[in-house]
Amino acid sequence: MAPATTPQHLPTLRALGIGKTPLMEFSKLGKLSERVRVFGKCEWKNPGGSVKDRPAATIVLAGLENGRLRSGGELLDASSGNTGIAYAWLGAKLGFRVTLAVPASINGERRKVLEAYGASLILTDPLESSDGAIREAKARAAADPDRFFFADQYNNPENWKAHYASTGPELWEQSEGKLTHFVAGLGTTGTFRGTTTFLKEQDLRVRALSVQPDGPLHGLEGLKHLETAIVPGIHDPALADEEIRVQTEEAQSLCRRTAKELGVLLGPSGGAALLAALRLGERLSEAGAPATIATVLPDSGERYLAERFWREA
Repeated sequence: MAPATTPQHLPTLRALGIGKTPLMEFSKLGKLSERVRVFGKCEWKNPGGSVKDRPAATIVLAGLENGRLRSGGELLDASSGNTGIAYAWLGAKLGFRVTLAVPASINGERRKVLEAYGASLILTDPLESSDGAIREAKARAAADPDRFFFADQYNNPENWKAHYASTGPELWEQSEGKLTHFVAGLGTTGTFRGTTTFLKEQDLRVRALSVQPDGPLHGLEGLKHLETAIVPGIHDPALADEEIRVQTEEAQSLCRRTAKELGVLLGPSGGAALLAALRLGERLSEAGAPATIATVLPDSGERYLAERFWREA
């Protein structure tokens, strides 16, 4: 069976409409000095509606180039939602089938999008969260290796390389080389590793702060509490200069506030990342230090509007 396309005819991220997302200022949400500014990268502007378009497309394009993913073939992976959506629209566009192991607790909006794109879903135990989906995908890939291209986003280096090649350079360009701090949540850990690696190559003084939920039972979909979860193979713990823990309720509260005060709908993981960035900004303001802080806002709150937290005070 021939590859879906020859390497010289493969599209690029930009040809697929991925990347070059806007950088928006959120400084007014915090008690910041005039010398400290906080920005968020609006990743819901990608065609699949999330930051996961970047690694998913890079994984897919690498598979097409090396022939492991072929026309009419079948991609398999585990996902909590956004990466799965990215695979699904790419599969529809580039001509391969998509099978995803997802927790049965996946929210209704994401499930409907996946089904609309034609993805086949394997629902796993919701109590095992994304770890259960990872184990199921690995088991199915091992049982039938000739059937599937196992994308393996948690261990595939193309994940973090996507951010090294796109997210990092975009942030450096958009900040005019003035970025002093980078903040990002840890899920697959690809965004943090790839972006941080690039930024520190530009300026070793850039500080990188990782964000995790404050406990194993949390509502920050897309983020991992690494002490109690399967640690992604691509994770590099040495990269973080500091770690910030965030409570689910505080992140959700900031999502509500951002919607009402700025007219911007953030998903909970974006709320967590922005909260961490604002806290950092307030700390630096108290110390009198100048700073330009940027974080990545993975998706829009539109995919979470059925969640109860929007209706809370």
